[in-house]
Amino acid sequence: MTDTNTGPTAPAEPSDLRPPSLNADEPTTLLSFLGYLRAAVVAKLDGVGDEDARRPGVASGTSLLWLVRHLAVVEDNWFTWAYRGEGEGEPSEADELPLDGATVAAEVAAYRAAIGRSDAVAAAAPDLDRPGARSLRPDDTEGPSLRWVLVHMIEETGRHAGHADIIREQLDGAVGR
Repeated sequence: MTDTNTGPTAPAEPSDLRPPSLNADEPTTLLSFLGYLRAAVVAKLDGVGDEDARRPGVASGTSLLWLVRHLAVVEDNWFTWAYRGEGEGEPSEADELPLDGATVAAEVAAYRAAIGRSDAVAAAAPDLDRPGARSLRPDDTEGPSLRWVLVHMIEETGRHAGHADIIREQLDGAVGR
């Protein structure tokens, strides 16, 4: 963002928290890191208006709202559709829907709802090793274990948190760690 009187505004101090620091069992550790990354993504939308959040930050069209919507869909696809086996037909492709009229409040609420469903699936699982009901990958013959889903979601969410850092910095100079 540019201040008309003084030029570009100074980047804000990083506002995201440090990764969790605990020695716990594996499920707690995995869920703690995933929760940390989810919170980092949501924090990137703090103070961003709806129009700016819809604005693509790169040539591919990725915006902050697209990232949050995509992550909500991925949460549901892996935890609910694939691991738990809920839903008929193919998994959701809602992240391809246009963002016209999408708001930060609605997309963050949808992401938080997807996180709640995912956390409920993880809490109900008997262990990390049990295979899920089905896979999103057509060549796989069995669904991934909850361990695999959690590690994949840490990777997916972390990658997109980095994208969100860059897009947010391009929008208004706010930087993450």
